[in-house]
Amino acid sequence: MKTNIDLHQLVNCVGDAVIVSDANEKIVLWNAAATRIFGYTEEEALGHTLDLIVPERQRPRHSEGYAQSMKTGTTRYGSSLLKVPAKHKDGRSLSIAFTVGMLFDENHHATGVAAVIRDETERFLDERALKKRLMDLENPQL
Repeated sequence: MKTNIDLHQLVNCVGDAVIVSDANEKIVLWNAAATRIFGYTEEEALGHTLDLIVPERQRPRHSEGYAQSMKTGTTRYGSSLLKVPAKHKDGRSLSIAFTVGMLFDENHHATGVAAVIRDETERFLDERALKKRLMDLENPQL
């Protein structure tokens, strides 16, 4: 059974950010959830590199890995949930979890990456507070 699905509507109705970037890390798709999570409007994000949301200290490693994925057409994170820091437009740090998928042209050359991203900041902070509380309980100061 074939159904007609409006892919633009689908991408914009999901609660997680959907970001697609081309072979040069330029953002070519940015959904409404990406705006909610990262603070940039679609107009502000499109055409910019992923440095927009990658913290400065992670940029060299990120760019190196991205370039390698474009060269090889593979990623280590295709089926793994990756948890990393990110940055919001206002400068605050975020904790995100995401999966990525490689995009290819008709000749199977890598053309970009699609990422589905969830904001895990609140959960991360709650977990860290619980770990600290547990440590404090296990090691009471005399």
